[in-house]
Amino acid sequence: MNSASEAPTNEFIEKNSTLTERTESLFQDLPKIWKNVQKKLQNYLSEDAYLRWFQNAELVQVDGQQGVIGVNSDMQQIWVETNYLDELRAAFAEGAGIHCSPSVVVMGQEETFARSATPEHTQSDRGSSPSAEPQKKVIPDQSGTAMPIAVERKLKRMGVNPEFSFESFVVGQNSQFAHAACSAVASREGRSFNPLFIHGRPGLGKTHLMSAIAQQLMVMDPKVKVVFLTAEQFANEFIDAVRKGSLDVFRKAYRTADFMLIDDIQFLGGKERTQDEFFHTFSKLLNMQTQIVLTSDRPAHEIQTLEPRLVSRFESGLTVELDPPGLETRIAILRRKMELWNVELSNDVVYHIANLIKSNVRRLEGALTRVASFSFLSSEAMTIAKVDDLLKDLVRDENSRLTTIDDVQRAVCSHYDLTLGDMTSKRRPASIAFPRQVAMFLCRQLTKHSLVEIGEAFGRRDHGTVIHACKKVKETSEDDPSVASAVEIIRTSLQR
Repeated sequence: MNSASEAPTNEFIEKNSTLTERTESLFQDLPKIWKNVQKKLQNYLSEDAYLRWFQNAELVQVDGQQGVIGVNSDMQQIWVETNYLDELRAAFAEGAGIHCSPSVVVMGQEETFARSATPEHTQSDRGSSPSAEPQKKVIPDQSGTAMPIAVERKLKRMGVNPEFSFESFVVGQNSQFAHAACSAVASREGRSFNPLFIHGRPGLGKTHLMSAIAQQLMVMDPKVKVVFLTAEQFANEFIDAVRKGSLDVFRKAYRTADFMLIDDIQFLGGKERTQDEFFHTFSKLLNMQTQIVLTSDRPAHEIQTLEPRLVSRFESGLTVELDPPGLETRIAILRRKMELWNVELSNDVVYHIANLIKSNVRRLEGALTRVASFSFLSSEAMTIAKVDDLLKDLVRDENSRLTTIDDVQRAVCSHYDLTLGDMTSKRRPASIAFPRQVAMFLCRQLTKHSLVEIGEAFGRRDHGTVIHACKKVKETSEDDPSVASAVEIIRTSLQR
């Protein structure tokens, strides 16, 4: 009787032990399993969809029945559950040999939801005192204060660089107003600045300031729903939602945000359906008094093929411009970076670098990286001549990047005694058509704009017109010294 009753008990213990060992093994192999699942997901999804929704997700628990995926926000959870559960199920089966039902959870500030799966959390642990709980990890940010590790992870999943804080932003006369406006918005004191529209050339700190807003909001309230993405990502997700027939989910994700931060809004130019969707999303959020922050490489009214109703709404709040930093600010930026990187350079070298690179902060930091790296790796003394040699290609490119299409058009108009309107008009008399071709030729040589962008700036002409103009001016310059001289005079005036 006893032996008969012991058999099932021993069988149960053996099965339970096997299940426990398998669960422990699975938990220990989570990173490896997830890596294999991610490889399969990349085959099933577009590159943008994978990067947006799965690259920074985590596998927090898996067994024979369930695979739990941790994501950063409610929006990600809704989107993945609505659109990608089938792909996840197949990726688990084919990538890891695990047949399970995937589920998605939002990783909270404590991120303790996965602990119950660990072997250490047995029945005896449940009665332990609170003091036995592991302490929440914190990391210092650049301001010297402590940032919860969970907040840092959320920021990274959102695409926010935790190093881009208000404290790490060097404020100069070129950026004082923009910095103050962003600080007010992040402190929730700038609701009247809605929307806040920041524009300026690339590399001046627009993304840094917008990231700083997101970071401060998340530190103040980790549960706040911040949407942080580029206009290109918004457009791609909208197209994906239309294709999958999940517009309701898309709209729920974006129209219930507490803060919406959109980078590079100029990308919407020419995308009529995406503009229409963004207009309604924008209007909905504005009516709900949700704070909106937009960045662009140009003022709203200069974004080509942007609907007038969007332009008027973008300009209805506070518009601030970021200018290139002045000499003192550039020196301050270099010294701040040298301090962070523990780099020592002479005052003359620092001043010379700041004097050479004027267009944007990103290139200034790149120049410092190059000089500092050479100084570290070489025993050769760092001299002004050596700096010039190390940065000669950057300086050459710097001169071309400082020139804009507007600069070229104005210089050509001044030389040929024309108006700016002549550059974009449809009139074709030789007195206007050829100078316009010269302007296109110089834009192609002195700026980094594409043929399409140049054509757009000259009255929405196509790229073929720009190619023809460049060929015509080149051939005419070779045959006519006076034309070659005029082109060179305009070029020299622009480079000065």
